[in-house]
Amino acid sequence: MSLLAPAPLRAVVVDDEAMSRARLCRLLGLEADVEVIAECADGDSAVAALRRLPADVVFLDIRLPDLNGFGVLQALPAARRPQVVFVTAHAEHALRAFDADAVDYLLKPYSAERLGAALARVRRARAGHAPRPSSAGAAGEGAREAYPQRLAVPVGARLRLLPVEEIESVIAQSNYVELHAGGQAYLLRETLNGIEARLDPSRFVRIHRSRIVQLQAVRDIEQLDGGRYLLRLLNGQRLGSGASYRERIREAMGLG
Repeated sequence: MSLLAPAPLRAVVVDDEAMSRARLCRLLGLEADVEVIAECADGDSAVAALRRLPADVVFLDIRLPDLNGFGVLQALPAARRPQVVFVTAHAEHALRAFDADAVDYLLKPYSAERLGAALARVRRARAGHAPRPSSAGAAGEGAREAYPQRLAVPVGARLRLLPVEEIESVIAQSNYVELHAGGQAYLLRETLNGIEARLDPSRFVRIHRSRIVQLQAVRDIEQLDGGRYLLRLLNGQRLGSGASYRERIREAMGLG
């Protein structure tokens, strides 16, 4: 008795650039198990198509006329939302994209191999075997809130999914934050408040209006005048705290 082949992945492609849309449709057409059922050039037509058609995955640009990619998802009832692969030339939206349950995030220009990796994620998710790229697993006992296990950071034309456990400190730099991890520094267009909200407060503590440290990365701590501290990290960083963060630091460090 022969086994039936799985139904093809029904894909909708949304991109306001005709050449980008045509290239993506051409690459998807080379996949034996993918069927492009609609092409859209703006957010409104994407919403209409996704409400009308039974799509399995949408390849969704973020910057679109009238309604952007995030607006497209918000306009859809939960039951009509397919898996999402964001396709964009702008890396700064990666964190928000994964918060929106994106399966993957393709930075233009992407290769056929990178698209193939995204499709592999889609297939695994469809089979029920893939976790969200940016989320922690299911909450444990006590329904502890899940925090991201990885953050998407730009490295040249690519995105690296940086394990949160590797982050030693986060330093605000104007309109960016600088993530220090494993001897490297990664710039991410995000506010310190935004990053702080994504970090587990049992593992990270804000010590200054422009600095966050991971508790396990702290080698020792020295008390200074005026309720301030000097923290020395295992990576050699020396970071001063702000006086207004004194109690927060004492509680996080178990200083009594």
